[in-house]
Amino acid sequence: MSATTDNNASSDETTDLSKQYETPLGLAHSTMQALKDRIKLHYDLASDYYLNLWGEHIHHGYWPTEDSKASDTKETAQLNLIRLLLDISHLSPDGSSSASPNAKPLRILDVGCGIGGTTRYLASTLGATVTGITISSKQVQIATRLSKAASSSSSSASSTSNNPTISSSSTTANGDAQPRPQAHAHDPSSSPFIPVGSSGGRVRFIELDAEKMGEFFSSSPSPSSSGERPEEGGQGEERGFDAVWISEALSHFPNKALFFRNAHALLRPGGKLVLADWFKAEGLEQGAFEADIKPIEDGMLLPPLCTQQEYVGLATDAGLAVLSSPKDISRDVSKTWDISWSLVQNPSLWAFAFSQGRDGIAFLQAFRAMRRGYANGSFRYAVMSFVKP
Repeated sequence: MSATTDNNASSDETTDLSKQYETPLGLAHSTMQALKDRIKLHYDLASDYYLNLWGEHIHHGYWPTEDSKASDTKETAQLNLIRLLLDISHLSPDGSSSASPNAKPLRILDVGCGIGGTTRYLASTLGATVTGITISSKQVQIATRLSKAASSSSSSASSTSNNPTISSSSTTANGDAQPRPQAHAHDPSSSPFIPVGSSGGRVRFIELDAEKMGEFFSSSPSPSSSGERPEEGGQGEERGFDAVWISEALSHFPNKALFFRNAHALLRPGGKLVLADWFKAEGLEQGAFEADIKPIEDGMLLPPLCTQQEYVGLATDAGLAVLSSPKDISRDVSKTWDISWSLVQNPSLWAFAFSQGRDGIAFLQAFRAMRRGYANGSFRYAVMSFVKP
């Protein structure tokens, strides 16, 4: 690992465009709300670039074997990661280990859905009804556009006449944002699903701060008149998800304990929480933390990173049981950042980041810290799953 790090560092000296745009890293976030505002702005500004650089899946790739490391493209590796998460959570079309022909479609909540790549994959592969939520209105727009394009022409003609997005806020005549009344904001008829794939899968996308998802979904109208199955444990249509899926988003959340409580509340009994995320290593020395982790937290707009076992503790405190213990796959995903580093060696991208101010430059500079953190073992990546008893 260390030899690889040294070689990478040497290569970076000749190609590292970030040296033209130096900015200090490791600065503290002033408040958690300010951090959330910066995250929203970042994704509103950068999501088109994400799509151009990485395609529809904004998450790590997974190369589990030497053969895959040699031959799998980043697109294949990204799908490998989704399949790994499906494997550790034992998700199948009826939400159990063995599919039944009379089973209801899985209902999945994709938290931090990005531009909807995983949302669409789950819907089309499992024949599931999947709701994706993101804090970014731009990501909702892109995800909706891509989903319409992926939908069959016949399904699109019958199901996309209305706007398939809703927002947790609306605008007045003069353009000012104001809260949308809950009774109307959560009316499912205002947000029809988009059909995707050939197995009856459907998707929709909602602009929503994930910390408000418990209140948002639990206030939906009763499903009794819609023909949907009744949901246990709550009054709204969206109560009783078969799975809550969150990939590389929870590390952005200031209140992680609240997320686990909300996930527990929104899952049906037997429902699953499926999780992939970034972590700091257990027992990290202060020097390694300052050198490797702080620049990542700053550049990637993260509150303090947790360890894997801290997530397990938060999940069990919320009433969830461990289904699949944390599986550390850092070695098999770190190639993501070698690819990312090569993709961002584009002068126009750095010029754009510079035009967006300190956060834009710090974000691209943090790519170096991600590679260094993986190489040094201080930055970790793991997948895990939980079940609601």
